[in-house]
Amino acid sequence: MNATVLLIEDEWQLAQIVRDSLEMRGFRMFCAEDGQEGLRLYKQHKPDVIVLDIMMPNMDGFTLTSEIRKADKQTPIIFLTAKSQTADVVKGFELGGNDYLKKPFSMDELIVRIRSLLQRFQHTPAPQETGTDTVAIGQYLFNYTKQTLTRNNNAEFLSHREAEVLWRLVQNRNQVMERKSVLMDLWGDDNFFNARSMDVFITKLRRYLKDDPRIQIVNIRGIGYKLIS
Repeated sequence: MNATVLLIEDEWQLAQIVRDSLEMRGFRMFCAEDGQEGLRLYKQHKPDVIVLDIMMPNMDGFTLTSEIRKADKQTPIIFLTAKSQTADVVKGFELGGNDYLKKPFSMDELIVRIRSLLQRFQHTPAPQETGTDTVAIGQYLFNYTKQTLTRNNNAEFLSHREAEVLWRLVQNRNQVMERKSVLMDLWGDDNFFNARSMDVFITKLRRYLKDDPRIQIVNIRGIGYKLIS
């Protein structure tokens, strides 16, 4: 069965070009012109990939992503954005976005990224440790599926990207987690901008885990990070 793509874009001409190009390549398409309609179509059709603009009427792309991620942590989301500021793109990743393209973009690049995300998420291993998706990190309990980090019954809710990075640190506990492999897996590219974005997530994870002094996320210069617990 061909993959289903939900496109949410308020620029009619661009939406038509994207829709026609993807349908020609065998994708099943659903399209919305604003965030509210996009949320309705998402709930109705449960697409394999979501491609959405950030600046939209009724509900912007950031708000829509937050709504989707409340119940769905897996469906990959690609942002289409005219914004180029680091803060905007990092915010998108923090809310649970998986990739982004700056306008204008080529259709070939969009298609490559869609296929890459489909392949990546179809082969993402489910978390397994002693038969549960909850693992202990020092004094904390990390639930990968619910994206929570709990200590003394106080739960911190993680973003999609924070949970993904922390899960990979846990999988490599007390060993080096290679920076490049995580960047390629989660960001799709190990360029400088994405590396800086990853540093932001590592800093936030350190802050979440700071109340247990036995836990450290150590920077292994030039290679990656190590979770010591």
